[in-house]
Amino acid sequence: MSGFSRRGFIGLGAGAASIALAGCTGAGSAAPTAASSAAASVDGKGKTLRYLTYADTTALPLVQSVAAKFDAQYGCTTTIEDLPGSGAAVYPDKLRTELLGGTGPDVWRIWGGSLGSPFAKAKQALDLAPYYAKYGWDSKINPASIAAFTFNGVKAGVPFQTNGIGGWYNKSLFTKAGITAPPTSYAEVEADNDKLVAAGITPVGLGGKFGWDIMRLFEYLLEHTAGPDLHDKLLVGSSSWNIPEVVAAFTLFKKWQDKKWLPNGALGLDPADIEPAYVQGKTAYTITGPWTETSAIQAAKVDEAGFGVFALPTDKTPMRHSGTSEALMVNAKSPNVDLAAAFVDFFVSIPSQKEMQNSSSCVDGAGPDPAKYPLSAEWAKGPGKDPFYTIQDQAFPKLQADGYFAIQSEVLQGTTTPEAAAKKMQDTVIAPWVKS
Repeated sequence: MSGFSRRGFIGLGAGAASIALAGCTGAGSAAPTAASSAAASVDGKGKTLRYLTYADTTALPLVQSVAAKFDAQYGCTTTIEDLPGSGAAVYPDKLRTELLGGTGPDVWRIWGGSLGSPFAKAKQALDLAPYYAKYGWDSKINPASIAAFTFNGVKAGVPFQTNGIGGWYNKSLFTKAGITAPPTSYAEVEADNDKLVAAGITPVGLGGKFGWDIMRLFEYLLEHTAGPDLHDKLLVGSSSWNIPEVVAAFTLFKKWQDKKWLPNGALGLDPADIEPAYVQGKTAYTITGPWTETSAIQAAKVDEAGFGVFALPTDKTPMRHSGTSEALMVNAKSPNVDLAAAFVDFFVSIPSQKEMQNSSSCVDGAGPDPAKYPLSAEWAKGPGKDPFYTIQDQAFPKLQADGYFAIQSEVLQGTTTPEAAAKKMQDTVIAPWVKS
């Protein structure tokens, strides 16, 4: 994606919201554990590690500070190369070029789905199964997040953060429209949208510029019409897209625009402008992740008690939401793989996650502090425990994602029917990455 992409936003906005998405971990637990004993066996004296990340300028000083603590404990030197705001359009390509040239980092931060999987497929990322056993990561990290970085049975990454996508809403506008509680069924979502429009309020703030923001609505509708099993098959190309369930999702997608549940001219709106509109009182809610608590609500210096978060109801079992995970990978050709794995373990310890103020941590016991991030904590204790499907612009490689975004736009513009869109999606998805 060009310009300011959703993935770029996660590298920026979520980095600011979680403050330290790329942070290293801290000083370890007070009581000795098997993992700490394993770490103690690693000798880093005189060695150098290179860590590649995309932390924003707010997070970077914290990354550097905690890396220094790691170095002090292990006697090594960790250098950090940061590409803030580079997003999916730049960062993976730079990493890939370095690895192919033999100069890649020892450890790198990466998104899941189609962005992280190529490094596992090419065996550039180390199979971390032995280190999972050594450090006990399976018992410390959300299993769904680990699954997001397990490719063909290979545990290629150690996740530290999962961002679940849900509804973030303005309570006063819901009240004005006569809505007493968030919806618990899809029918209630539609009914609430009608109530909001009748009260002169635009229901959901989403923008079509770059494609990824308004995509969150379509993927939610597809989860509702197709259900979990079929949705997953669609994402990996093991089911045809030219089916009634996809047509139904596109039909609902167009309905949301036709009934004015989306902002006027939504396709041309920049997500950076329209997403925080629910905080400004211009829309009732948006579909986004926990980073909005700091980037929109706290940044506006308003009372957080006036806002809430809810899972978008799908009427399906299990109840799932869209999600994106980020993890650390270790270079399979690093001369210091044991030290690199110790760095990863240091990174995902509870004290370090808390120190880095990662409000989207998937490390057990390192969730958001309710005193600092009450809404993120509410999400983490409730919908955040539900399983998630891979957010669609990470499920698809860039070429397919760009084609998908174009089809979305055509449907909303009325130049492509839902039936034709389903056929076009099949042609877009069936590409070499699926056939191979």
